[in-house]
Amino acid sequence: MPQPLSSKENSLFRQVIRNYEDKQYKRGLKAAEQILKKNPKHGDTMAMKALIINQQGKTEEAFALGKEALQADMKSHICWHVYGLLYRHQKNFEEAIKAYKFALRLEPESPQIQRDLAYLQIQMRDYQGYIQSRTAMLQARPQLRSNWTALAIAHHLAGNLAQAEKVLTTYEDSLKVPPSKTDYENSEAVMYKNSIIAEMQDYQKALDHLDSIAKHNLDRLAVLELRAEYLSKLDRKEEAAGAFRTLLDRNPEHPDYYTGFVNASGINDDYSARKAIYDEYANKNPRCDAAKRLPLDFLTGDDFREAARAYLSLMLDKGVPSTFANLKHLYTDTFKRDTLGSLAHEYLDSKHGTDEGTATNGDALKGKPAALYYLAQHYNYHLSRDLAKAMEYVNKGIELLPSNVEFHMTKARIWKHYGNTQKASETMDQARQLDLKDRYINTKAAKYQLRNNESETALKTMGLFTRNDSPGGPLNDLLDMQSVWYLTEDGEAWVRNGNIGLALKRFHAVYNIFDVWQEDQFDFHSFSLRKGQIRAYIDMIRWEDHIREHPFYTRAALGAIAIYVSMHDTSQMTNGIGGASGVNGDDAAERKKAAKKAKKEAQKAEREAAERAAKQDPNKSKGAAAEPVKKDDDPNGLKLAATTEPLVEATKFLAPILQFSPKYIDGQIAGFEVFMRREKYLLALRCLNAALAIDADHPTVHEQVVRFCQILNSKTTSLAPKVVEVLKSGFTAVDASADLKRYNTSFQEKHKNSSAHVISAIKTERLLGEDKKKSEKDLVGVLKLEDVQHEQAIEALALLRQWRSSEADTFKKAAHEKWPEVTAFA
Repeated sequence: MPQPLSSKENSLFRQVIRNYEDKQYKRGLKAAEQILKKNPKHGDTMAMKALIINQQGKTEEAFALGKEALQADMKSHICWHVYGLLYRHQKNFEEAIKAYKFALRLEPESPQIQRDLAYLQIQMRDYQGYIQSRTAMLQARPQLRSNWTALAIAHHLAGNLAQAEKVLTTYEDSLKVPPSKTDYENSEAVMYKNSIIAEMQDYQKALDHLDSIAKHNLDRLAVLELRAEYLSKLDRKEEAAGAFRTLLDRNPEHPDYYTGFVNASGINDDYSARKAIYDEYANKNPRCDAAKRLPLDFLTGDDFREAARAYLSLMLDKGVPSTFANLKHLYTDTFKRDTLGSLAHEYLDSKHGTDEGTATNGDALKGKPAALYYLAQHYNYHLSRDLAKAMEYVNKGIELLPSNVEFHMTKARIWKHYGNTQKASETMDQARQLDLKDRYINTKAAKYQLRNNESETALKTMGLFTRNDSPGGPLNDLLDMQSVWYLTEDGEAWVRNGNIGLALKRFHAVYNIFDVWQEDQFDFHSFSLRKGQIRAYIDMIRWEDHIREHPFYTRAALGAIAIYVSMHDTSQMTNGIGGASGVNGDDAAERKKAAKKAKKEAQKAEREAAERAAKQDPNKSKGAAAEPVKKDDDPNGLKLAATTEPLVEATKFLAPILQFSPKYIDGQIAGFEVFMRREKYLLALRCLNAALAIDADHPTVHEQVVRFCQILNSKTTSLAPKVVEVLKSGFTAVDASADLKRYNTSFQEKHKNSSAHVISAIKTERLLGEDKKKSEKDLVGVLKLEDVQHEQAIEALALLRQWRSSEADTFKKAAHEKWPEVTAFA
């Protein structure tokens, strides 16, 4: 039985709740202790105390007290509600939902419990549960528009569009007084209803509804855009053309408006008529860029040459730095690529002998310097690459404008494409020093330093634009700012430096940032309804459902997976499985040395942070709401690197890639590697078949096909007959009884001019037991292939070193002669 409280203690209990809501945790804890002195088994007070100490970081103690509270009063909705909140804080949402539901059974009228349950249900995408919760909330308070809108959202996300529209219509019909013309919430709600009708593909009804709300709707642009879209889909071309014309008059820089107008006018194939439209808007708006640039996409021959000459001359005369960026998409067409290059040369020749470019201010990149800048980028671009010419033009530009940042940045990019990370880093840092107040160039300099494995220097560079008072120094501030690009680049740099602990630390930080982005939805489930921003909320929910498709995630995840697979292989070799013990002894020693160095660096960083804190003004306010900084108990990632289950950790990173990016071939390749090592052959086969469907001629996929065929032939006795049957029926890339050596030779012959494929065939040759010396000689011979680039040569050198080949030094020397600027061969 729950202990009853006196009126004085009841008042004190209400104070505990207020203190918790106001984040006055010390006062709340003191008041709770007062109640518990007289009523030590009062469940509600114990529960509130658990909630307060949980906010103070004592999670285990809070859970223990929460359980005690439940034991003291199993029928208290407060105890169950608090128990759910504790689980939610631990991100155990399934258990939190169970606790909320139990609390709701005890107190069905509680709006707070119902609201917390609804937010968790939408967070977990339990749409049916969310519909039930929102229906109950609507029945409790039907006068609130937000409750009607929330129920419509629930039906919409569950896929029941007709019901969602019906809910919104029912509310509109129940209004006795029409909403104000300036009511933003109403304006957004009716536009949301219109989007639902359009999703049902009833475009005539959507257009009629749009016309009925257009006069007083506050989002004028959305109304105009949707009207043009609906008319186009209804094939009412003349009206659609008029609608797009209205949009173009409003904003002639929007490329989609031109496309819509051209399609509605039916002049896709009439290039002269299309050009006339663009010319019309170029004459109306002399400063409009789109009307001059977009015709270059469809014009050909002399028409293209004349239009390109006019556009390029205008841009170079004005000195627009983004001119090349605006035109490089045209380089996929050989004629247009060559024409733009020759026009830039013509322009430069026309400026020969002029004194342009002698100024040193920021506007000096006009005329001759602008042409030099364009040509440097032209020859640096991968579709028109000639690095010697690119360097020639960029050096001429630097002679004209020695303090111009753009020329120095381009020179750094040219060094990067040469493969000289050292000079690229130094040149980009020179560019940074020309403008110390520019955050962008500061960021680029740090990125190039990381590419050159200068992690400490890069952190100092980034520290120039981070908060000086950050307790953990620049790195802590970069983590707070969720600088994913920096963490990924730093992780890859630590991999190259052999410090897997810090590399894993960075990759896990990226993984955690994506978790935070997913959890950040919680704030918007209530905020968006309060502010009436429904369409943006729906877009956010759908974006969040695919957040781990982002290249930032896949890149960091693949980096972590590669480390964990390598760790597994090393441990297998050390244990005498799959190779001689101690094969990777040198690598282990290097990692140990790097970890020791990293530990010293971390200690140095801690000392510097302590010195900064000591130098701070003691009179400076730290803010009343400042939260204690959590201390990282594994700053160097040593615990992460010491995991005994690397493949389990790899699977954690892998699962989202396979779920959200199934067409990403590198993800399928990584999945095959992980599942093969875990002996989950059906899953490995699924990844292999997916990779084959994406690109059957991919070099790595070829290696994996051969490996899987070997496993299929060698594991038939140890696997269950049904499993073997499924594997054989699912594996159709090569016949299980095929001669793999002949299959590999055929692959190499088919791709004999591709260095990447030849390297893959040589690796497979070695796997199949061919003569080791022959494989090494063949790998050295890759340098003679016409298409070989320094990236493939670096891969081949890494292979020779992995094989402990005596040919490695010979290969490196030959590669250095072929690519003298590449840092890896220096």
